[in-house]
Amino acid sequence: MPDPIILDALRRMRLVEPAVIPPMRRLPGGVSSDIWRVDLADGPVCVKRALPRLKVDAVWEVPVERNRYEWEWMREAARIDPGCVPPLVAQDVESGCFVIGFLAPETYPVWKSQLQHGIASTATAGAVGRRLVAIHAATADNRDIAERFATDHIFHAIRLEPYLLATAARHRDVGPRLAELASRTACTKRTLVHGDASPKNVLVGPDGPIFLDAECAWYGDPAFDLAFCLTHLLLKCLWTPGATAGFLRSFDALAEAYTAGVGWEEPGDLERRAAHLVPALLLARVDGKSPVEYLTAEADRGRVRQVAIALLRLPAASLSSVRRAWAPHHD
Repeated sequence: MPDPIILDALRRMRLVEPAVIPPMRRLPGGVSSDIWRVDLADGPVCVKRALPRLKVDAVWEVPVERNRYEWEWMREAARIDPGCVPPLVAQDVESGCFVIGFLAPETYPVWKSQLQHGIASTATAGAVGRRLVAIHAATADNRDIAERFATDHIFHAIRLEPYLLATAARHRDVGPRLAELASRTACTKRTLVHGDASPKNVLVGPDGPIFLDAECAWYGDPAFDLAFCLTHLLLKCLWTPGATAGFLRSFDALAEAYTAGVGWEEPGDLERRAAHLVPALLLARVDGKSPVEYLTAEADRGRVRQVAIALLRLPAASLSSVRRAWAPHHD
């Protein structure tokens, strides 16, 4: 059945004539938004509408205005590197919807799906690092962009509270450390941040990675993006253990490609912040409000807790030290 909100938005954007009801179907996998494929006369598009309450077990309500900032993040990223985001079609602020080009999964597979099947390409990881740091570098210390993306309330609601602070409430022994990291991250204002740089939000295209789902767009600490993505590469070792060596090489490739592009501050300072955030995010992905769905065995969750808590108690100075703590026998 057509969604009336989506249909009205398409008409306001003049993508659909008033009497036309185009073929449309809801796509699976959206946690924070409804995502629809709509077959217009000119070809298929994706329509995304932000939800006020996320589809997770915990009560997690977030501002729907994040849809507007996601659109603006993609516009800014497209200005820097047109190939790093999908084609931008139209936006409807009234409904909290925007429209982007549909990218066929046969040509643009999701990076997470590749990792699930043990495809651990260091070339892909390195390209993700280079494209991510290029966006950060182009927006570093830019007062205009900082004012446009002063979304601290959204970033707190979607990232700092459900990940770091909710986890702190469950782990009182390292709670002060997690609260300290949340505060430091909130106060660090250097670049435009994607906020959800996860393999599930990266398409592996013929001309390089394409970023999706920038709902957490915020002007803040770029170390968060780096740490967020690297955290997922470590967690995939427990999902697809046979590809662990490849995931760890991908971890190194992404970290090295990213840090090589840092020019707005001392790379070692940014790397240190990322190294401190990785264990916090590891712990959050088992005990925060948004645990990863594929870690169901208590032994795997216990391993995450063990490594993460040890690194929170005795922080590592580098990302390579974090990787060695995670997998000491894969150097």
